[in-house]
Amino acid sequence: MVISVNQGFDLFLKQLTPRAGEREAKARHRASVEASLRAASFGVLWFRETGSFTHGTGLRGHCDVDLLVSIKAVRPASSETALEWVRSALKSSFPYTEVVIRRPTVQVRFASGAEIWEVLPGFVTYRGGATSVYDIPGAAQGWMDSAPTAHLDYVNEANARRAVAGGAKALARLVKAWKYYNNVPVSSFYLEMRAAQHMAGEPSFVPVWDICRLLEKLDGHQLADMNDPVGKAGRFAACSSEATRREALSKLSTAATRARRALDAYQKEDHAAAFTYLDLLFASRFPSRWQS
Repeated sequence: MVISVNQGFDLFLKQLTPRAGEREAKARHRASVEASLRAASFGVLWFRETGSFTHGTGLRGHCDVDLLVSIKAVRPASSETALEWVRSALKSSFPYTEVVIRRPTVQVRFASGAEIWEVLPGFVTYRGGATSVYDIPGAAQGWMDSAPTAHLDYVNEANARRAVAGGAKALARLVKAWKYYNNVPVSSFYLEMRAAQHMAGEPSFVPVWDICRLLEKLDGHQLADMNDPVGKAGRFAACSSEATRREALSKLSTAATRARRALDAYQKEDHAAAFTYLDLLFASRFPSRWQS
């Protein structure tokens, strides 16, 4: 059976969505992780699960569990100190598990990395009024603002628009698939917020159009820092350093070209060529035009 480009995207998005059991497997260590941090001397106010699982934008096989821990102690001058507090607490509880700082989080790699927890230290502030705003470690150094509930609401609102019918989260999955399958060193959170921002003003969601337009926008502004669309936090950086940004931009330029060629072929009804360029875009992971 020969499928259309739109059917190919439908199949691809189903393949990208995490299986029901994946979240259960990832969450099995939550109680022990929280117990470890509650026992630490810095004290804990509360925990908040963040990231792609919570936002509904996770990618099958690439969904780490993100946990923000609101720390009771006074925020230290250096964000590296806070990361080391968390790393030391977790390492003492899991001495035979790899626990490493990977800014802006501390990673706990259970089962040799098959299940990864990313723990983010946060210090609640009152800059957001009724919205919780935290000081969290920056991607490269220092501190940055984070408003996780406001950002989740923003993604959900963009996704719930009747005109796009779930398009914001679908587009986030597609651009994250490009990132992971091509090893692009760019922030998943940044891509998710850019996808939601793009879909917030679109009249409809057509995957072959919107992945092309999003990649071209990202390439056009060269992965510039993003203003917080809800106005609660500071600007979001796309990459952790100038070196990773240069690498990401090189891969982004190639991706934007391939996405444009796929869209041009689609518009000319050259479906074979469209599938070829989409397969290149997603590192040979896009479904075949020929389905048994």
